Amino acid sequence: METKVYYIDEKNDEIIKEASKVIRSGGTVVFPTETVYGLGANALDYKACLKIFKAKGRPQDNPLIVHVADFDISNYVKNVPEKAQILMENFWPGPLTIIMPKSDIIPDEVTAGLKNVALRMPLNKIARKLITYSNLPIAAPSANISGRPSPTSIEHCIEDLNGKVDMIIGGERCEVGLESTVVDTSDGNVTILRPGAVTKEMMEEVVGNVFIDSAVLDRLKEGEKPRAPGMKYRHYAPKSPLIIIQGDLKSSVSYINEKIDENNVKGLKTGVLATDETFKEYKGELKISVGSRKKPGIIAANLFDCLREFDKIDVDIIYAEGFNEDGINLAIMNRLKKAAGYNIVKV
Repeated sequence: METKVYYIDEKNDEIIKEASKVIRSGGTVVFPTETVYGLGANALDYKACLKIFKAKGRPQDNPLIVHVADFDISNYVKNVPEKAQILMENFWPGPLTIIMPKSDIIPDEVTAGLKNVALRMPLNKIARKLITYSNLPIAAPSANISGRPSPTSIEHCIEDLNGKVDMIIGGERCEVGLESTVVDTSDGNVTILRPGAVTKEMMEEVVGNVFIDSAVLDRLKEGEKPRAPGMKYRHYAPKSPLIIIQGDLKSSVSYINEKIDENNVKGLKTGVLATDETFKEYKGELKISVGSRKKPGIIAANLFDCLREFDKIDVDIIYAEGFNEDGINLAIMNRLKKAAGYNIVKV
């Protein structure tokens, strides 16, 4: 398949309109959002959506998010729960996906057979124009090979999907850098299934109690079906094994430096995912800072790009510092745990 690639901004209406024709004709388009780049197809056409799974190598029991451009979602849901309405009014457009009871117009292939559908209104202007010009909801997971770190630049998308999709558009780097927060409101409560930039604390200011699903903090139980994207499978993983070192920073640095020495003796190249505060304390040159702990939003935006950088420098093993789990740090640790396959050493 030949993939058309266009570097554009939101002013390039003609290219966005060309991309919308691809969506309407049952094709696939990679496009930017404020979270990560998405791989989109007509959410009402199950055959088009199956192309998403094929291009990504994505298991079909992993549901997709449906992207919309306005607040009228009555065609796609049976009802809008009260707390879902409040969240929409406060956080749409933006990096929040809300799960609600789906209408029959949404194919089962989109929701992996679940009775609920995940909806989001992106903030990114290219994304919203693409949806508007298509005059269709667009189903879109992240635009990467399944299991790889999610793409935050058009170059990541080209690296993973060139030759596998019809079109790639965009140019800007995603400002949030982590996938959207996913909450389930179908039972009247608000439960976080995937943390993101819209945090538990932010939502509790407008809807009261917000719950956290156990799969956010640990892996799904054997045989448990994922209720949202990213819950079941190993995700975001670099090519080399990743191990999280959880503990106070001084102990973490000491432990990782010991491992660097041990691995040097074995002839292994050790990568370190550090922070600005500790970067200079690590031995060797194969280290990358994800940002300052004082600015967790920057760490979130840099995380996937840093994980992809380790693939380029060809390390044998990667050690990453852990973080606490409040605010957006909950999302950072959620992604790190999945990237590491829950391989965590406490020191």
